[in-house]
Amino acid sequence: MSTTHSSHPNLHWQTRHIDQAVRGSMKQQQPRCIWLTGLSGAGKSTLANLLEQHLHQQGRHTYVLDGDNLRHGLCRDLGFASPDRSENVRRIAEVARLMVDAGLIVIVSLISPMVKDRQLARSLFSPGEFVEVFVDTPLFACEQRDVKGLYAKVRRGELMHFTGIDSPYEPPEAPEVHLLCDRVRPDEAVLQLLSVLAT
Repeated sequence: MSTTHSSHPNLHWQTRHIDQAVRGSMKQQQPRCIWLTGLSGAGKSTLANLLEQHLHQQGRHTYVLDGDNLRHGLCRDLGFASPDRSENVRRIAEVARLMVDAGLIVIVSLISPMVKDRQLARSLFSPGEFVEVFVDTPLFACEQRDVKGLYAKVRRGELMHFTGIDSPYEPPEAPEVHLLCDRVRPDEAVLQLLSVLAT
């Protein structure tokens, strides 16, 4: 696993005898971070929950980090302007890194709109540990679903800095998995994802 080092001269990385390989072996699984990115309403949370159910049935040890849920605690002090969004991604990526180090399969459901922020997240992991999944649902389909009523608020001028409308979304350039979620059902998309993870 990749490690980050503080630039502070009085901080040093502490080594441990029980490492990620030992923890993963105990759980009989390959620790990974499965990072679901896409527009609001694309289906990320639905896929994260379905994927965790399938992995649980296989006896895997998992945890879902959902962007909305983390806004209630870890990231409650952040807004939705660009710098706050980047900090939101950074914090969640650091938590995911710790959970992967603990031997878990971590499923992150987060809009994470900017390529540079997702690249930073990837850089925290060793090769093969970070699986970027583009939950590709067109804006018009997300807006038609509008399960949280957010798009309606945007159109009424009640919300600003909303991804895909007045705030940009940069699609992944080379994701490990590209799910066309306006063409397949959620259960089909999860099976497609599972087939890639099995390789």
